[in-house]
Amino acid sequence: MRYDTFIFDLDGTLLDTLGDLAASVNYALRSHGMPEHSLDDVRRFVGNGVRRLMERAIPEGAENPLFDEAFATFRQYYMAHSLDTTRPYDGIPETLAALRARGCHIAVVSNKMMAATVELCQHFFPDTVEVAMGEHEAEGIRKKPAPDTVFAALDSLGIPRPLRGEDRGGVVYVGDSDVDIQTAANAGIPCISVLWGFRDKDFLIQHGATSFVSAPSDLLNF
Repeated sequence: MRYDTFIFDLDGTLLDTLGDLAASVNYALRSHGMPEHSLDDVRRFVGNGVRRLMERAIPEGAENPLFDEAFATFRQYYMAHSLDTTRPYDGIPETLAALRARGCHIAVVSNKMMAATVELCQHFFPDTVEVAMGEHEAEGIRKKPAPDTVFAALDSLGIPRPLRGEDRGGVVYVGDSDVDIQTAANAGIPCISVLWGFRDKDFLIQHGATSFVSAPSDLLNF
């Protein structure tokens, strides 16, 4: 199958953001007298948006009386420190440039905060990512695994949304998690799972992954 529109997840797919996310989580926890977490803990927590990340990180989750304060601290700190250690995975900038040179469309769909998603894409991929969609449920657009942000990205690219039961063969979703696999299924498009991200191959297979790439340049074969 040849694809001409690539919709990418961001964290764990295009960018290694784990260090900055973990630092921001632990800053918020430390600031409010809560126990901190290891890098591997935070790796397991990510994937469903920053609110869910903090619900998993904070003792008693959203029921904790300090949850809203700690969550606000996290958001403020992360927006100021999202570029401290975050970098593209090796080979990602070159692969995106090669896809664009071939005339492919590229969008990013993430459960990260909308402002952070846009800022990171503009910083690292200003000439290759055409559309960047983050979490903005306040506008009535549900976050992944709902297909809403995928459809919004396709609308922005001027590409028809897939109809129920229709094979939109030119569009593919690329991600590193079970959330991405489910998002692609809900949007009616295929998913390519990357093996350099926050989840390992066995985990991805258990959650329905069937197509894999072990290096960014492998995407050029599609």
